[in-house]
Amino acid sequence: MIRKLISRIFDLPASLAGNKSKPRVLALAQHGVRRDALSHAALRVVSRLQDAGFSAFVVGGAVRDLLLGVTPKDFDVATNATPEQVHHLFRRSRIIGRRFRIVHVMMGPETIEVTTFRGGEVANKNETGRVMADNTYGNQIEDALRRDFTVNALFYNPTDETIIDYHHGVKDLRARKLVMIGQPARRYQEDPVRMLRAVRLAAKLDFTIDEHTRKPIAANAALLRNEPPARLFDELLKLLHSGHAYACLKMLRDEGLSRGTFPLLDAVMDEPGGETFLKNALANTDERVRADKPVSVGFMLAAMLWAQVRNRWQQRLQQGERDIAALVEAMAEVETLQDNDFAIPKRFSATMREIWFLQPRFESRAGQRPFRFVEQPRFRAAYDFFCLRADAGEVPRELQQWWEDFQNGDTAERQQLVDDARNSGGEAANPERKKRRRRRKPAAAAGGGEPA
Repeated sequence: MIRKLISRIFDLPASLAGNKSKPRVLALAQHGVRRDALSHAALRVVSRLQDAGFSAFVVGGAVRDLLLGVTPKDFDVATNATPEQVHHLFRRSRIIGRRFRIVHVMMGPETIEVTTFRGGEVANKNETGRVMADNTYGNQIEDALRRDFTVNALFYNPTDETIIDYHHGVKDLRARKLVMIGQPARRYQEDPVRMLRAVRLAAKLDFTIDEHTRKPIAANAALLRNEPPARLFDELLKLLHSGHAYACLKMLRDEGLSRGTFPLLDAVMDEPGGETFLKNALANTDERVRADKPVSVGFMLAAMLWAQVRNRWQQRLQQGERDIAALVEAMAEVETLQDNDFAIPKRFSATMREIWFLQPRFESRAGQRPFRFVEQPRFRAAYDFFCLRADAGEVPRELQQWWEDFQNGDTAERQQLVDDARNSGGEAANPERKKRRRRRKPAAAAGGGEPA
């Protein structure tokens, strides 16, 4: 009866469903992951739950990463305790979530995400099969079936250092293969974001996507259009922070997910010079992520959209528009386009706009302007962006080096650099801007003028 129920829910053959109820239990000698590889907080959470009489395991990506020899960034715990029971055990905890309620347990600087085993039946779905509510609890067998990929359905018990594997996840991991649990098309309909997750994990881990798992992606890509823009933006951030950002974006496009979900991504990579600039920018970002250094989301977004801004800026300049006004109009046009794809929070879009807007200021090295510019709060981000432009051949390498020397010099050295630039006639990189200012002096006196 149970086998038939499981196979009906997940479109699995009854024999396969039966096999899933008999997990393979791997001892320490078979997998090599010791309990001291876990964080102190994860061990404490599991121990307290077990001491209270509940089952508890470290689960998901942390177990996968430990088997791959990678230090996990966070640890998740699965248990048969309800969210209310978990919350009662840990004073510093809170219950979050609507579609599926989980508990965040805070221990020192760490936050451990604790989930109750999910049940096998999901009744609350919309007309496309999307799960709208999922607070049905079950046992470990059902929870393993509800997880997305076999390599993410591994349970680690630090008490005896065993790994419980219901879906041959360890075998797939060693084959570096990403396999969906259950019927892939139905799983994508339940939660379309799983398609983005498949791409991100495959690119990040350098895994291949199993053909049975990959084939339905293109046919179901349109389902992502129904997802909230904020959720899609969060998934985009995960891609950009994966340490393999460009590979993720390229795979998104290759699997047919960008045009229905992130059409701007195609526009960026089709824009003249866009793909090369983006690849160089994200390579720099990936290095920072792998070195565990902070990464500016606004900076990454500025890099993604720069080719569109730059090309529109140049088109407007060729039509005779003023430099700053042309840039502002180009920025506004590109932002309007991206607003149709996903909602960028203002805290990120403001940084993005400021980085773009500061680029023309690198052209002016006269008088006190360079001294004031280096004191600008966003100067360093704007300069790093300017370096990317120099790498791409957009601006002279000599100009980039001048600003490198200027910011590292003392007051006397800075003044000498300004004097040298003036004497060489290079204090303004675009002489036409000075001519346009002279022609517009009467308008400036009437209250107009060019922004500083």
